[in-house]
Amino acid sequence: MGVCFLDLLFSLALGLSLSMDAFAVSCAMGVCGLSDMKGALKLSLSFGFFQAIMPLLGWLGASSFGKYLGRVDHWVALGALSFVGVKMILEGREKLRGETCPASLDLGPGRLLTLSIGTSIDALAVGVGFIGMRLNVPFTSAVIGLVTFLVCLLGVLGSGRLFKPRGGAFEIAGGAVLIIIGVKIMLEHLG
Repeated sequence: MGVCFLDLLFSLALGLSLSMDAFAVSCAMGVCGLSDMKGALKLSLSFGFFQAIMPLLGWLGASSFGKYLGRVDHWVALGALSFVGVKMILEGREKLRGETCPASLDLGPGRLLTLSIGTSIDALAVGVGFIGMRLNVPFTSAVIGLVTFLVCLLGVLGSGRLFKPRGGAFEIAGGAVLIIIGVKIMLEHLG
């Protein structure tokens, strides 16, 4: 399946939306003292990798049951994207009330894995929603991962000056975009 300009725009918008959890964590890590390039790259690469792989896993899992989902795939997409979007909005509202530094900035394998999986669970649910869509899933997943990497690197390195007060607002906006995408998918299938 080829990739058109609208696929790229969709993938970029989705990547920005899904990266907001990881962006908020990256900003918090930067504000709390993670400022060296090695640590910033390590965190950003891990977040980007998991954000890229999770939609693929969700899509592959849902594809296995595709024959059972054909009549309800648009409802599954709406439900998954709305669930993730509402979750992001609620988390963003909490972050706007006040962020605190994590107890430790240790980026050992266990902590990094936990942070990476925790911030990419949303992408797994979105991957399930890909079943009802005509898009190049590997390309979309790669764009999501690249966008997440870049956003997180920017978040870690620039959070002390520019992004710290806006982390929650970005997450709220990302959640709203996911809900809109879910409604669009449902309307396309119903209309």
